[in-house]
Amino acid sequence: MPLVHISMRAGKSAAYRSAIFDSLYQATRDTFDVPEGDQFMVISEHDAANFRYGASYLDIARSDDLVLIQISARNTRTVEQKKALFRRIAELLGENPGIRPEDVFVNLIEGEKENWSFGNGLAQYA
Repeated sequence: MPLVHISMRAGKSAAYRSAIFDSLYQATRDTFDVPEGDQFMVISEHDAANFRYGASYLDIARSDDLVLIQISARNTRTVEQKKALFRRIAELLGENPGIRPEDVFVNLIEGEKENWSFGNGLAQYA
């Protein structure tokens, strides 16, 4: 049930963006036991004036191909699952669409199950 927000520089092809969606979905399925069909993701594209990042923060050499990935999920995963998710995301995005691991920035936000509504005005997990 993750909700995934991806921010990136504008100008990539539809196939590139689709590969990001596919890779993130596969990574969550592989490491977070996300059920089939549980895909809620958006990509926001930004021009250069509206996309800023630390090009060498923590001695990581980032480029304009940086993707900022924010994942909101329930707080039910172990530290090992989280580490596995971060590794798997970088691995799969490296394979397709070819994003360098240095350009994969992930932020995981966790919350309680009663904080989610998947539609119809209901708290399905409360």
